[in-house]
Amino acid sequence: MLTVYGCPKTRSARVVWALEEAGAEYAYHKVDLFTGAGRQPDYLALNPAGKVPALVDGTLTLTESAAICTYIGDRFPASGLTPQGDIAARACYNQWCYFALSELEQPLWTLAKHRFALPEKRRVPAVLETAQWEFSVAARILALGLGEREFISGDHFSAADILIAHTLAWAQAFALPLGHDNLDAYAARLLARPAFVRAQARELAG
Repeated sequence: MLTVYGCPKTRSARVVWALEEAGAEYAYHKVDLFTGAGRQPDYLALNPAGKVPALVDGTLTLTESAAICTYIGDRFPASGLTPQGDIAARACYNQWCYFALSELEQPLWTLAKHRFALPEKRRVPAVLETAQWEFSVAARILALGLGEREFISGDHFSAADILIAHTLAWAQAFALPLGHDNLDAYAARLLARPAFVRAQARELAG
């Protein structure tokens, strides 16, 4: 059985969401980052970064949410979470996964680090306005890429949608406007999916 190591309100939500979409059986192990559990030797042996998520499947241990979500899609191909057998569709899927991590998420992580995640002496309040502007630039590109489509990569829901929708939820939690009607509708539609609702409940239950 697959085992997810996660913590509520972190990137592990993406992995649990993907597993719920795939209908996979899995165990959930809570790593309470807020009490230092991620820095305990037993967890550092699993993930030396001390972060979540981590996924264990037999002898395979994976970290990094996008890599794990892609693995789940490939591990459960009937889920449709990753394109199979079409290299052009796979390339488009990869493009949006990489965009989610490198462009859309990074300004939000900068905001998080300099608001609360970093030690106080390492925070630089002056970067916050620039980070908000960077997010607005990335949101505009995403809005153009999405257009009037229901999903970001092709005609079907994929793990790329999980990465992007979760990141947009993060922006909403920071009270940042998405700034585009199609993004507002996209986020509302995807975050209402039953699998996401189940994923949230699973993480909160621990």
